[in-house]
Amino acid sequence: MGQMGQQHTGQNAEAAAKPTLPEDESGETQAGTAAAAASAALSGDPLEMDRRHLWHNMRPYKENDRPLVILEAEGSWVIDHEGNRYMDGMSGLWCVNAGYGRKELAAAAARQLERMPYYPLTQSHMPAIELAEKLGHWLEGDYVIFFSNSGSEANETAFKIARQYQQQIGRPLRTKFIARYRGYHGNSMGALAATGQAVRKHGYEPLAAGFLHVRPPDSYRRPDGMTAEAYQLFCAREIEEVIVWEGEDTVAGVIMEPAITGGGIIVPDPVYVHEVRRICSERGVLLIIDEVICGFGRSGRKFGHHNYGVQPDIVTMAKGMTSGYLPLAATAVKRELYEAFQKNGQYDHLRHVNTFGGNPAACALALANLELLEREQLPQRAEQLGKKLLEELQHELADHPDVGDIRGFGLLIGIELVKDRASREPAGAAVVQSVIDRCRAAGLIIGKNGDTVAGLGNVLTLAPPLSSTDEDMAFLTSTLVRSLRELAD
Repeated sequence: MGQMGQQHTGQNAEAAAKPTLPEDESGETQAGTAAAAASAALSGDPLEMDRRHLWHNMRPYKENDRPLVILEAEGSWVIDHEGNRYMDGMSGLWCVNAGYGRKELAAAAARQLERMPYYPLTQSHMPAIELAEKLGHWLEGDYVIFFSNSGSEANETAFKIARQYQQQIGRPLRTKFIARYRGYHGNSMGALAATGQAVRKHGYEPLAAGFLHVRPPDSYRRPDGMTAEAYQLFCAREIEEVIVWEGEDTVAGVIMEPAITGGGIIVPDPVYVHEVRRICSERGVLLIIDEVICGFGRSGRKFGHHNYGVQPDIVTMAKGMTSGYLPLAATAVKRELYEAFQKNGQYDHLRHVNTFGGNPAACALALANLELLEREQLPQRAEQLGKKLLEELQHELADHPDVGDIRGFGLLIGIELVKDRASREPAGAAVVQSVIDRCRAAGLIIGKNGDTVAGLGNVLTLAPPLSSTDEDMAFLTSTLVRSLRELAD
C-alpha cells in the first residue's frame, strides 16, 4: 500500500475531513475489511485475551480497560480490531518518523534475514559497518558507534564509557553525572537514576548511585520579573555550581536532551545550550546528548543538537533510527574518547557486550530508513509541518482559558493546560485525560507527559510522523482545537 491521502496545501483546518482509505466494491475500506477479517480469526475476544495475558507499559489498572488493539497501519493512520481508524499523533512512542507501511523498509530487513540473520558484534558484519559510517555523516562529526537495542541501553553504555574514559585519562574520581529534573533517559537502573521524574522512580529506589539533578530551562515557569534569557543562563549556570559544590574532580558527565520531550516539551534557548557546552568543556566534563526522541529529523534537523550548533562528546540515539520498525540503538563517541580505550592493559578495553545490539536486519533496515528520510527530505518536512502546526495552534488557542503555553521543537508540540492562566496553576489529571479521550473518540491519538513529576502531568504532546500529509495535519489541528474548545464550553 502507498501513503494514504493526498496532500492539499492551503486547506482550511476547520473544514478538513478525516482522510479516507480506498474502498472495495461493498463500500468498506480495504484495510478495515482486512482488520475485521483478522479480528474474526482470533481464537477469542481480543480484549478479554489482552486482560488475561498481557501486561501493558505505563497503564494504570482499570477493571474494564479497553486498550486499542491495533491490527494494521499505514502512513499516519492505524486501524484497530473493530475497524476503527485513528491518526497516530504520537508516532507510536515518538518513533515512527517515516510513517507506517513502508514496504521498502520491511524488504531491506527481509533481504538481510535471508542472507545472514544474526552475528554478534564481538566480530563484525557489513550492515553494522555501513550504518556506522552513515551515522557519522548524519552526525557531522568524527564519531565511533556502539550499537544496542533501546534508548535505555544506549544511555547505560554512555555512562559506562564516560566513567571508564575519565579513569583511563587519569581522573578516577570522576564518576558522577548531572541531569535535569523532568528529563527522561530510560527505565534501566542507571538510566532511570539519570531520569528527573520522581513518579517513574517511585517504588524502584534505590537506583544506581552518582546521579544529580538540576532545574530544567522552563521559561514558562520562570520567576516573575526575570527575562527568559536571564533565566536560561541561570539554569545553565546551576550545572556549573553543582560541579563546583560536588568537587570538579568527581563529575564525569552531563546528560540532557536537546529539548526535554516526555517531561513536557521544554525547549531551551540556544544561549542555554551554548552555556552548558562551555561549562562542560572548561570543567573537563563530558557532554552527553540524548537524541533518542529528538533525532532523525524530528527536530527539523538531522539531530536536535544541530539546531544549536554544538558538538556533543557522546550522542545516544534509538527510536527514529529505524522509524520504530525494528529495535536498534546506538551510542556515538567522539574519536578522541574512543582512542583512550585503544591500549593493551587487561582492563583498558570496553568490557561491555550486547547480544542483539547491531542486529544485521535492524542495521540494514536503519540504513534504508536514513536513505528514505534523505530522499524525501523528511527533516525539512518536519520543520515546515512543525512551524505551521505551532502557529495554527497558537492562533486558534490564543484566548483559551485552559491553555497556558504552547511550545514546539520541530514536529514536537507541547500544550500546557492550566486551571488559571494568571497563576499558571497546572490543570488536573482529569482535565488532561478528558481532552485525550475527546480526541480519541474523534479519531486522533495524542499523548501527555504522564507519570513524570507530581502535579505537573498537565502537558498534551504531539509528535506525528514526519511523512504526514497536509490533509493529515489539517485533521489533527481541527480535531485537537475542537476537543479543547469543547473543554472550555
